[in-house]
Amino acid sequence: MKRLLRSPAGLGPVIVCLALAAPAVAQEEQSTAPYAYRQLDDPAKETKAQDLMESLRCLQCQGQSIADSDAPIAGSMRSLVRERIAAGEDPEAIRAWLIERYGDYVSYAPQLTGLTWPLFAVPAFFMLVAFLLLRRRFAGKTEDAK
Repeated sequence: MKRLLRSPAGLGPVIVCLALAAPAVAQEEQSTAPYAYRQLDDPAKETKAQDLMESLRCLQCQGQSIADSDAPIAGSMRSLVRERIAAGEDPEAIRAWLIERYGDYVSYAPQLTGLTWPLFAVPAFFMLVAFLLLRRRFAGKTEDAK
């Protein structure tokens, strides 16, 4: 083995292995946000933070809340929420800030705005159309039966 490492040709595979392993080691050593995986000392504030984090969608996972996701961006968002709650900021103000920063999609409870009104109006329209069609269909049968 010593002879292999002394020759220039033997260093090639070693350098390649080290180069391939470097990103994995660097990723593990990368520091995360301070409150990504650490709870607040005050239980009341941590409860507020948890409630808010469960109502915010992970932008990477999209099917999980930031409280449940292990994605790096979810960890950063958890830390931001906890830091702002610890500073005494209102959860709704934090939600508004995150919606402004990441868009309406980040919230599981979208607000009624000029952009989101179709999300609320289209299902109501389809329900109304279905009701009218069903009423017409069944009203026609009861009149024919007489």
